[in-house]
Amino acid sequence: MQQGSCLCQRVSYQFNTLGEIQHCHCQTCRKAHGAAFSSVAAVDEQDLIIQGREFLNSFESSPGKHRFFCKHCGSQIYAKRDNTSHIILRLGTLDSTPCSKEVAHIWLSQKAPWYDLDGEPERHDEF
Repeated sequence: MQQGSCLCQRVSYQFNTLGEIQHCHCQTCRKAHGAAFSSVAAVDEQDLIIQGREFLNSFESSPGKHRFFCKHCGSQIYAKRDNTSHIILRLGTLDSTPCSKEVAHIWLSQKAPWYDLDGEPERHDEF
């Protein structure tokens, strides 16, 4: 069983099976997350168990796509498109190590111009 939660811990979730990991660079994901990209994977909606559902709110960021977030701390937990059986889990909220591997960077046509996908900036274990 894998698990995750929002920043304030009011919303937590569990699931068994995680789809392949993708990093989305679309402008909507960048703005919604305040980051160069959003790391996501599909989870069957029937497999997702959410505690603290009363703390979730949603925003329809594009027609038929709703982004669910904690209304207390603002952490995005998942997105759901109308008429689908899966959710798009925001992997930044995982507390456990994902059992899937990353397979793609998507929407590179909208990539942040300052982010170099092939760059090798300095790396530090901590700030």
